[in-house]
Order: sequence, then structure tokens, then C-alpha cells
Amino acid sequence: MSPRQESAVPVPEPRPPQSRAATSAKRRATASRLGRDGLPPGHGPPATVPSRKPSRRLWSARRIPAAFAALVVLFCAVMLLFDVVRVRAGQPAAAWRNGLFDELASRPLDDVWMLAGAAAAAALGVWLIVLALTPGLRRRLPLQVPAGRGRTRATLDRDSAAQLLRDTALRVPGVSGARVRVRRHRTRVRADVRFRDPREVRSEIVAAVRDEQRNGLALAHPPKLSVRARRTT
Repeated sequence: MSPRQESAVPVPEPRPPQSRAATSAKRRATASRLGRDGLPPGHGPPATVPSRKPSRRLWSARRIPAAFAALVVLFCAVMLLFDVVRVRAGQPAAAWRNGLFDELASRPLDDVWMLAGAAAAAALGVWLIVLALTPGLRRRLPLQVPAGRGRTRATLDRDSAAQLLRDTALRVPGVSGARVRVRRHRTRVRADVRFRDPREVRSEIVAAVRDEQRNGLALAHPPKLSVRARRTT
């Protein structure tokens, strides 16, 4: 028998030991490729839709009432100061000042002119207080803004909202014409139906307009909806 021939098996060379710095760097690179969840990019959980929060109403600058009140106060203060300076300079007081003081001193409290003047002053004061405590801009509707936007505020004009809701109503099959009026607490829709059952058309208009108010326009406080559909020939 011939002696068996033994085949040479290659023996792998031992790898040099890696340092701790190299090992940690390799782990960080692998984690960055996989992502936070340990999955490759594009295979993670679906992204969540950012939540919305209602924005507050914008406050009007009240430029016209503020300018009117400032001009009246400035005029009265200048006239009174000018008359005081004249009196201090040795000249007699103005006729309007003497007449005003004489009327106030001689007329009783139940006089008609005294009561009318007091009522006018009280009404003016109440009007200014109401203007100072109310936001105004009643023709603008507050919108929802994405959460985490800080103090971002957004509004939509009523006429623009009415135009968009009218286009939504016209997209309903069977509607040939529509009229929309948007108020602060109610939205009125009047639709003309050329074909189909008006009751079915009305229900579809209600669903479409309501969805447009909440999702399309993203109104913070959608007004109540009032829809009327009538058949036209």
C-alpha cells in the first residue's frame, strides 16, 4: 500500500488585537448607520403627524380710537396749560375757562345738562374700557397651528373662508350654485341643486363643508353649520 498523502490546510493568520478606541468608533459607526431604533434608514416606525393646537385671537391695535383719545386729551391739556401760563404771567383767565367754572358752580346736580354731560362721559369711559379689554378683529377667524411653534398665531379672513367653502360646496355632484356667509358662530350655506335628491345633496354638502372647516382650513373653533339645498330648474 502506498503511504497516504496529507493535504496542506491553510491556517488563518491571527488578527492583531484592536484597541478600545477603534472598537468604540466601530460601534458608533454601526449605530449611526442603523439609527436610533436599530433598523436601517427607511425601515423604522412611521413618522407621527404633528399635533395641532388652537391659536389665540389677534388683538387689534385700535389705532383710530387710540389716536382720537390721544388728540382729545392733548388738546385739552394744551389749552389748560396755556391758560395757566397766561394767568401766571399776570393776564386774566380765558373767557371759556371762567364761563365753564361759573356754569359748574351755579348749576345743580339734577340739571338736564349736567346729567347729559355725565352720561356722555360715562358712555365714553365704558366704550374705552370695552376697547381695551376686547381683542377686536372680529372678521378674522383663528386657525390651528402645529404644536411646538411657540407663540405663533394664524388667522383667516371671513370672506376668504367663505370663498373656499363655496368652492367646496360646488364640488358636490348636483350643485349648480352656492352662496356662503361665514359669521363668528355660524356658517350659512345656500345651495341650488340641478339634479339628484336635495336631501342627499344637503347631507353631502354638510359632510364636505364640515371636513373642510376642520381639516382643510384648520379653524380653531369651526362655526356651526346651517345648510339649505333647493331644487332649481
